[in-house]
Amino acid sequence: MPFLGQDWRSPGQSWVKTEEGWKKTTSEEKNNNGSIESFCKVEEEQCFNKENLLLSLSHDMAAKKRKKDLMNNNTKAPYFHREKWIYVHKGSTKERHGYCTLGEAFNRLDFCSAIKDTRRFNYVVRLLDLIAKSNLPSLSGVAQKNYLNILERVVQKVLDDQQNVRPIKELLQTLYASLCSLVQDIGKSILVGNINSWVYRMENILQWHQQLDNIQICRPTSTGMNLTDLPASLQLNIMHRLSDGRDLVCLGEVCPELGALTEDCLLWRRLCQYHFTDRQIRRRLIVSDKGHLDWKKMYFKLSRCYPLREQYGDTLHLCTHCHIVFWKDTNHPCTANNPESCTVSLSPQDFISLFHF
Repeated sequence: MPFLGQDWRSPGQSWVKTEEGWKKTTSEEKNNNGSIESFCKVEEEQCFNKENLLLSLSHDMAAKKRKKDLMNNNTKAPYFHREKWIYVHKGSTKERHGYCTLGEAFNRLDFCSAIKDTRRFNYVVRLLDLIAKSNLPSLSGVAQKNYLNILERVVQKVLDDQQNVRPIKELLQTLYASLCSLVQDIGKSILVGNINSWVYRMENILQWHQQLDNIQICRPTSTGMNLTDLPASLQLNIMHRLSDGRDLVCLGEVCPELGALTEDCLLWRRLCQYHFTDRQIRRRLIVSDKGHLDWKKMYFKLSRCYPLREQYGDTLHLCTHCHIVFWKDTNHPCTANNPESCTVSLSPQDFISLFHF
């Protein structure tokens, strides 16, 4: 049983050590026995100790503040958990408390390593684009900071590799437009954090966009075979592997020979049939002056009316048995007899839709 009585060393009493042992002295005896000099000496010691304590506390706080500022300025790597998977559930149970949010999933999944993988790069970029359009205010402060840190790594990767310049520029434009509309609603407390920090981040976005505009693609120094050295049939075969019509247009501007090949009717027809259904194509038929279907014009008209078909080398997956989101090459603690039968591939929009409660 705990002792609930008053402590025998209660405050307000002083004890003096004598030859017979410890004796309690009252306030009257203390005043009679104590001298003015000892009292002043104690007061000076107490004041000196208080000053030293305040100085040490101020020095400690200043040191901690400098250390925190140094970490915020120099550290660009976001924090991620060791497990590269996460439970996704929409309610609380006896076994699991709370629910999973988009910000938590964004922090737990290893996107820093995903952008280094060519198969996952476009998937992560598309996911960042969708979050920038509508889901940026739903992220927590740490998740928003990690979002911008990952975006900075993506920009740096594009500057180093000189590849995928156009989609990243479009992503920066989308993010800047979304932030402009959110910053105007300051009174509604939409964004987490100080408004000055968001203005500073918007300046960084403009700076990244300027760096991408000034990028100059260097020609390789090797004197090997070029694309134009290949036969026309192989060049067309390579062009059929491109899934974006804008890439074909840019390729045709390299030289007149490639420009003539990019005008191939069969090339644009297969591109339209890949991205759009037959019903969508029949609604947007365009006939040329010669009486033939102009598949090139139809492609760009259809792309303005309907979304393009998304294609990724690797995506996030959802285990329907244990409700875990993970990358395909990441092991997760699944208890199903046949885990592969329970795995469902997630598009970027499907991944975000998991957190719309």
